[in-house]
Amino acid sequence: MTDPARRDDAVGWKERLTGLSDSPAATPSRATRLGLQFELRERLRASRGRWDPPSSRTAAPGRPSAEGFWLGVRPVMLSDTGNWIRGVLTWSTLPFQQNRLRIDPEQHRWFGQFAAVHRSLREGTAPGETGWIALDDFASPLLWPLLRDAERLGIAFSTGKKETDVVLGERASVGIDVTRSAAGDLLLAPVSTIDGAAQEPGAVGSLADHGLYAWSLDPRPSFLLAPTGEPLAADQRRLVTRGSAILVPAAEEPEFLRDFYPGLRRAVEVGSSDGSVEFPALRPPELVATLTFARGDRLDVAWAWENLGRREPLAAHDLPDGIDEVLGGPPRDRTLRGIAAAEFSAEVVPRLQRIAGVRVEIVGTRPAYRELTDPPELVVTVVETDKRDWFDLGVLVTVQGTTVPFAKLFTALSKRQAKLLLVDKTYLSLKHPAFDELRRLIEEAEALDEWETGLRINRHQIDLWSDLEELADQTVQAESWQRTVGGLRALLRELESDTQPGEQAPLPAGVAASLRPYQVDGFRWLAFLHDHSLGGILADDMGLGKTLQTLALVAHAREREPGAAPFLVVAPTSVVSTWASEAARFTPGLVVRGVTATEAKRQEPLADLARGADVIVTSYALFRLDFGDYGAFPWSGLVLDEAQFVKNRSSKAHQCAVDLDAPFKLAITGTPLENGLSDIWSLFRIVAPGLLPSQLRFQEEYVKPVSLGDRPDLIETLRRRIRPLMLRRTKERVASELPAKQEQVLRIDLTPDHRELYDAFLQRERQKLLGLTDLDRQKFIVFRSLTLLRLLALDASLVDQEFEGVASAKIDALLDELDAVVAGGHRALVFSQFTSFLARVSARLDERSIGHLSLDGSTTKRDEVIGAFRRGDVPVFLISLKAGGFGLTLTEADYVFLLDPWWNPAAETQAIDRTHRLGQTKNVVVYRMIANDTVEEKVMALQQSKAKLADSLLDDDEAAFGSLLSADDLRGLFEG
Repeated sequence: MTDPARRDDAVGWKERLTGLSDSPAATPSRATRLGLQFELRERLRASRGRWDPPSSRTAAPGRPSAEGFWLGVRPVMLSDTGNWIRGVLTWSTLPFQQNRLRIDPEQHRWFGQFAAVHRSLREGTAPGETGWIALDDFASPLLWPLLRDAERLGIAFSTGKKETDVVLGERASVGIDVTRSAAGDLLLAPVSTIDGAAQEPGAVGSLADHGLYAWSLDPRPSFLLAPTGEPLAADQRRLVTRGSAILVPAAEEPEFLRDFYPGLRRAVEVGSSDGSVEFPALRPPELVATLTFARGDRLDVAWAWENLGRREPLAAHDLPDGIDEVLGGPPRDRTLRGIAAAEFSAEVVPRLQRIAGVRVEIVGTRPAYRELTDPPELVVTVVETDKRDWFDLGVLVTVQGTTVPFAKLFTALSKRQAKLLLVDKTYLSLKHPAFDELRRLIEEAEALDEWETGLRINRHQIDLWSDLEELADQTVQAESWQRTVGGLRALLRELESDTQPGEQAPLPAGVAASLRPYQVDGFRWLAFLHDHSLGGILADDMGLGKTLQTLALVAHAREREPGAAPFLVVAPTSVVSTWASEAARFTPGLVVRGVTATEAKRQEPLADLARGADVIVTSYALFRLDFGDYGAFPWSGLVLDEAQFVKNRSSKAHQCAVDLDAPFKLAITGTPLENGLSDIWSLFRIVAPGLLPSQLRFQEEYVKPVSLGDRPDLIETLRRRIRPLMLRRTKERVASELPAKQEQVLRIDLTPDHRELYDAFLQRERQKLLGLTDLDRQKFIVFRSLTLLRLLALDASLVDQEFEGVASAKIDALLDELDAVVAGGHRALVFSQFTSFLARVSARLDERSIGHLSLDGSTTKRDEVIGAFRRGDVPVFLISLKAGGFGLTLTEADYVFLLDPWWNPAAETQAIDRTHRLGQTKNVVVYRMIANDTVEEKVMALQQSKAKLADSLLDDDEAAFGSLLSADDLRGLFEG
């Protein structure tokens, strides 16, 4: 078989390698070499015709020119005889000759660039001179790198047929040499220097403003070219072409040295080569700051150098040492107004005047600006208004006996100004720590009533007032403000101390129960809020008797006003009946009536039901549906039980709670913070409007910074703000007699076929997630995928019946645990969010003949089912979290099984507290069952971080964590 490499002919490899190496085959054998011809051209006198073009000719040795000379260049090529000839080449034809003359591409490209650079800064080409490019008007300093590059490319610099006498120097300069003649006169001879050598006068020209060239025509043309270090001024360029010396008579020498030498020295270097002339010392340039003061605290600042009677720009000389430090940067012309003008005049100008080489000129009248440096003194006042819950807030600031107008002060603080200028031309620094704190507090107060004019504070803002009071040197309080705010602060200090309840709030006679000390404290706090028409949140841990404390409050209110309107209690449907039974047990003297149907289905109108009642209890659903009736009735107070039901500010139930007109509103919830800080805002919007800023500002100022983790101090600030109006005690703090609670995580491995199935679904859902562009807007799709994986981690048959044969390791583990629990005489609560999974567990319990009951949203005889478990009819109670997470007391059980975790820790806490609450006498054992290497592990980790947010806000923990289930949280649940 023939080798493919041998299929080409003998010369094929040469052609194929041409251009890939430096071999001779890569270079054309008959390429034309190019050169750049330099020629000194003599200008000819223009013809008399108006449109006749200028003309020139080759300069000849010894022939002077009345019109002057210029240096021209044109392309030439090397002939076969070794001469440099023009041939067919011109600047206009050269672009089309590359192929015909076989010109090296790099040389051809260089000539194109040379012509283009010359043309780019020239308005046009003079008619009749197109054959040459005049280097005298080659305006671009790119000429020099181009000429250097020509040497590298092998482009010759020709001066004749054979000659190539052109030299590129490094540095050129222009000056004047002053010598003294024998007669005592001064001779001023122009001197052009290239590379340190003086050139023959009259044989030098300038290359635009960036270089010089010198020539010699005898015995043959030669040229020396070099760039200048700095651009040549017009005067310097004229000096280059002046060949003869200037004579200054001896008698006029003083005048020359006094009047002409300084100006000449500014233009060029002046020296005396023979040392015959001694030059006077020149006065150094002086930097002048011209300050023009005008009305309205305006100051115009202009800078210039004054040098020998002439004004020069700032760039003309080096700046004096230290001026940048005084000015905070290099000097520049600018206009200053207000405090900037005052500060510059009072503080900067005196320092400028002390700098050597700087002179300050004042134009106009300079005001007597003066800084006030004493610490500020603050007086804060609150004055009653005709608007409910609001007081006018006043702040008086004085510094060194000068009263500072507050409106002007606060405007400056809001704009983050460093100083404030007053009308008497005094000014003060706003960087004092008191001003920083005042700005923060005033902005917070202003944000609370943002639709009003003026500055006001809400009477719910007790902690804000404390901060203002601590900051001020003196406070003046309205009497009603002092009663409310002062009284609540005193009560809180007492409750936080170890003192016993005082006589000012004894327990009502109608309370037929023995309240624990912390419950007495809670009642006293509620009574104070009620008596002063303040709202609040009772957020005690679940199982600590929040209902009892609230009933004691109602009894207290009835003792004070027996004939007043009833309280309205709104609760979940499953809890409505609990209020009646709890009232009958603890406050039998109160008349409590429940509303269990809509107005259309009831026989009695709401007004008839409320007549003679102390408490009306209704559900959230009925409250929302019949709000027209509830909103029209005059209630003594509104109580929202399990108030997390109204945490969604966009829900109708939340808006109804906001709109209901009642002098006292109380939210009861063991989980005031479930999903994030916005839950807190929603509840306080109902019970204490004005305590927190608008929802938009709350999101910007609290929720977002906390979620990003860059403002850990905000949690502490928010906690202090809400602390007076939210009471929360945990079981660990106030119910130490409760038996121990042991919590344990049971980790379960999926069976091999279950694992394979789960991993396949996980990869599919991950790919789906990668296709989503905005998780924040597409959370529904993400939650659907998440729910699918959660179900799959429990039991594959919950996803599809075709997986019925895949065993559920979690159910098997649960049954093994329940066997031991039941055998030991214990009783257990089993919780899950999925009723379908509880149904699977129920079926397996039936197979093992383990007695059990179930409670979920479909249970119609809820009380009977709960009663049966309490009586001990069965040992196991299956409960869905949604149906049994609140309103239940099941202290008969001492084991709790949580089958599936969720990111909200409050849901699990509620479930556990069904049995671990007051009345429990046995140790409670809690098992969280987690499937290994599944989304359940991710949920558990997320749950812990969300729990810390609630702790930090409610339990004085200073750590701050993200407050929302963010897009990053969702991504983390699907990561490997």
